[in-house]
Amino acid sequence: MAAPAKSREKDPVNIVHQNAIHAETIMKEQRSQKLYTKFSINPYKKLHVLTDKPMSGNTHEQAEEDHSFLKSIHGARLEPTKKYTHPHTEAQEIGWISTPLVVSDRNDRRLHFPRQNSDITKYMDAAWRLKEQTQNLG
Repeated sequence: MAAPAKSREKDPVNIVHQNAIHAETIMKEQRSQKLYTKFSINPYKKLHVLTDKPMSGNTHEQAEEDHSFLKSIHGARLEPTKKYTHPHTEAQEIGWISTPLVVSDRNDRRLHFPRQNSDITKYMDAAWRLKEQTQNLG
């Protein structure tokens, strides 16, 4: 009966084996990692420029502008119809030609229906505004 009790006890931790396992894990991780040394700003994200401190003394110096970078920034913010000559996705096809087919004439009663208020709608509009004002105060 004493033999099962010995098998239940844990063996002491071997530090050399733990260190070898750790070193092998690090080597496997380093095989799949790449070191990036070139960084650039994403042209598709808004750029927030902060001004210099007022008393820094560098207020008169102007930095050189990179025209190709500015062109890519401004080009990324354009709408798709100005960027591309034709739609790239099916969703873009729906609204690609956004110019109206018929010129709208506001004086033509057949196509233009302006909002009209009757006495009842004017009364209910005033009552609704009064109700909102009393709710906001209370």
